[in-house]
Amino acid sequence: MLQIDQIKILITEQKQEETSFLQKQILKLLHISPKEIANWRILKKSLDARKKPKLYWIYRVAVTLTDEKTEARILKSGKNSFVTAYHPVVYQPPVLEMPVGEQFQDRPVIIGTGPAGLLCGYLLACQGLRPILIERGKSLEQRKQAVEDFWNKGILDQNTNVQFGEGGAGTFSDGKLQTQVKDKTGRIHYILKTFVEHGAPEEILFLSKPHIGTDLLAVVVKRLREHMIAMGAEFYFETKMTGLVTGQDRICGVKVLDHQGERVIRTGCCILCIGHSARDTFLTLYDQGVKMEHKPFAVGLRVQHSQELINEVQYGEGWKTKHLPPADYKMSYTVKSGRSVYSFCMCPGGYVVNASSEPERTAVNGMSYHGRDSGNANSAIVVTVDHRDYGEGVFDGMRFQQELEHKAYLQGNGKLVLQRLSDFTAESSGENEVSPKVKGQYLWGNIRGVLPESLSLDFKDAMQYFGTVMGGFDRPDTILCGIESRTSSPVKIIRDEDFQSNIRGLYPCGEGAGYAGGITSAALDGVKVAEKVIMLYNKSKCATT
Repeated sequence: MLQIDQIKILITEQKQEETSFLQKQILKLLHISPKEIANWRILKKSLDARKKPKLYWIYRVAVTLTDEKTEARILKSGKNSFVTAYHPVVYQPPVLEMPVGEQFQDRPVIIGTGPAGLLCGYLLACQGLRPILIERGKSLEQRKQAVEDFWNKGILDQNTNVQFGEGGAGTFSDGKLQTQVKDKTGRIHYILKTFVEHGAPEEILFLSKPHIGTDLLAVVVKRLREHMIAMGAEFYFETKMTGLVTGQDRICGVKVLDHQGERVIRTGCCILCIGHSARDTFLTLYDQGVKMEHKPFAVGLRVQHSQELINEVQYGEGWKTKHLPPADYKMSYTVKSGRSVYSFCMCPGGYVVNASSEPERTAVNGMSYHGRDSGNANSAIVVTVDHRDYGEGVFDGMRFQQELEHKAYLQGNGKLVLQRLSDFTAESSGENEVSPKVKGQYLWGNIRGVLPESLSLDFKDAMQYFGTVMGGFDRPDTILCGIESRTSSPVKIIRDEDFQSNIRGLYPCGEGAGYAGGITSAALDGVKVAEKVIMLYNKSKCATT
């Protein structure tokens, strides 16, 4: 099999048929005829805007020829440095070593059904371990209605909202799937392929910046659940973990509370995929002796611009006629105070959403549908904070988040507060050309007093700098909204090289435990934990007929 890098297509006003063009380029580069190709596929597709307004699609493809001798001849000739041998990395999960007809009675219990919990559970279910998944929120069908009621009527369900419920916080997000982690083992491809097999578009397998969107994520999550149930998994929704049952520093069971009262699910294996907003669960685990430590995170405000402005800056003149996706951006800057300020969770064509999960506390996030067609771009511009800002206690960072969220709540009496950048900085203003795209009730007011003044000044300095990098980014009518406080978990649940906590059989996992940041990285951590669990069961003597 051959790999061809750097196939370039100039993006013009005339839309080209991708498959036909790429095949012609493959034939030209390899100097072969169509009948010599067995098959080919796109490995990666990215947009190159470095020479804007000239824009290019850049492809990497894998090609299988009908004759292996021809492949060997092409490689040996060395005429094209962009043509190399392709050696795909195929993920090989550990196999459960269990005689046919036997089952483990001691089933693994997973707390949380976000990306980490779902992918961990999926891999365990595929190996016949029949995991039990506990979710404090409602199933996806009911969850969507609860979220809509909150956005439209302000009715908050503390257990079912943008943060909690089937699919986790990622369900109501942009659905970005890129990660900085290199896929040396094939795990990431396995995760993306699993998403595709359950309803995600196939393009996520090769786009350099794949995303699904909240509308398609809902389909994927529901189909994953149905497939897992067919393999023997069980889902308990509206069921909250209230404690652990332990003995001799080992997990023996999990206490849960549902509509029928509290009960215990016996297990020697519990995977904690609780998400970064499960603050009450953090406290419960700490009280039961689970070791944790505080960790740094970032807080800030979400900014909205016209998507046309971002497209113009990123793509250059003539972008409207070139059939381009909504442009994104990624920026960072070290301000005079020494803090890092950076864009986070950028949502092209998206909405700012009320992502609150606690009474009298307001938090925001960004969300996009698959089409990314709201007309606005938004992202969080956040400032790093650490123990010097909030203290040395394990939960001081969490309480710092809560204080900021309470201030934001008071400013809007529960509604999101929007403010123009010119009003935030008390500088000259101009005409309003940006209309807010928001999910949730909102009003116009003053968000300046929510952040500590030192962080507000750092935010202001960074916005001015970003305006020099991207013309118009600091326009007076840029819309601000806050508070963006849930960028990552404020605590880390300590685990060893086997991914277990100080309580044996307890596996901290995903973003809430402090080991991930985003859908794909959380799912990746879930897969890694599942591998450790399978190895644990292979060592176990508890297999019974």
